[in-house]
Amino acid sequence: MRPNWELRNCCHHEQVVFLVTVSVCAVVILALWRTVLLRPFKLVTVFLHEASHAIACKLTCGHVEGIQVHADEGGTTQTRGGIYWFILPAGYLGSSFWGMVLILASTNLLTARIAAGCFIAALLVMLLVAENWTLRGLCIGFVLFLGVVWVLQETTKLHILRYIILFIGVMNSLFSVYDIYDDLISRRVHSSDAEKFAETCPCPCNGAGWGFIWGVISFLFLCGAMYLGLVILS
Repeated sequence: MRPNWELRNCCHHEQVVFLVTVSVCAVVILALWRTVLLRPFKLVTVFLHEASHAIACKLTCGHVEGIQVHADEGGTTQTRGGIYWFILPAGYLGSSFWGMVLILASTNLLTARIAAGCFIAALLVMLLVAENWTLRGLCIGFVLFLGVVWVLQETTKLHILRYIILFIGVMNSLFSVYDIYDDLISRRVHSSDAEKFAETCPCPCNGAGWGFIWGVISFLFLCGAMYLGLVILS
């Protein structure tokens, strides 16, 4: 069946439900932004940020020596080798990309199951390189959380797996854009990935400039997820 790229006859019931659910997730996230309830989901976003650094390192033949996620929503990835200018932007842009993937995966129960399975597998692998108990606890906690949600999905009438995957995707997309603005534009953290990238890249652009560029790209990932989600559901 040919994809409906033009979104003709938009929007039918499933597309409306998708848009409304994404909007509700965004409102809930913003309303609870500074509460402890969102802390685990923020730490998952940090986990995906650091995991993206690690993936970029491995893809460029480097070695990942360790990963940490801190309770204050910070994180570090120790790498050796690899292509530095590829590894540095992978954190912010990678977490935005994974947010898009999770949003798209939520449009179908089968893909939501695949996403949940891959997420659980990634958390289990992360246990092997985790260097602090915050990250270990996060991995164990979310493996149990997703496992319980999956069991409820398959054995009861509480079918929420798709919505949990969607919520994590929206949370990851919003937090990534906010984190870029907070770290790279509003506060100019001088040890940030963008500042290091500006020192490495010969382009005449400072850390705030790269932060703006990465922020635009991250926002486009979120917009792309909305558009492709509507295409898939059409």
